[in-house]
Amino acid sequence: MAKYYKDLREKIGTQLIFSPSVVGIIRNERNEILFVQEAGGTMWGFPAGAIEIGETPAQAVIREVYEETGLNVVPTNLLGVFGGKDFRWAYPDGNEVEYINFVFECTVKGGSLHPVDGEIGSYKYLSLNDMPPLQFPYSKEIFAPDLSGKTYFQAE
Repeated sequence: MAKYYKDLREKIGTQLIFSPSVVGIIRNERNEILFVQEAGGTMWGFPAGAIEIGETPAQAVIREVYEETGLNVVPTNLLGVFGGKDFRWAYPDGNEVEYINFVFECTVKGGSLHPVDGEIGSYKYLSLNDMPPLQFPYSKEIFAPDLSGKTYFQAE
């Protein structure tokens, strides 16, 4: 947890807060998407995390993807922006968060797939047809391999 959130939690406890966050969608040469699973967790998701103070969303996705996967990426497209009640999460320690997620398509420019910060325990590339249930209800539209630069904005 970044110092900003630690300091905030000391003041407000576990109550619900907004967290601007980023998500990286990474594809392999077969257009399969990289999924990650937290160490000791059961849910699959994507490399993701909170934007830190002074950081742009693009800088945050580059940092988060590296920390969780060891891959050096370049964000190439904003696929969608998501938030609201369906993007709330309560952590085991009681901290409640409502994420505002900027979802980026990313291209790998280097590195090797391995845990850097110890948060992630498993990785796998899967096709759209084999996607596991996700923690949050992202529109399936954003996972199409060619959106032609279209960005999905959540209306409901």
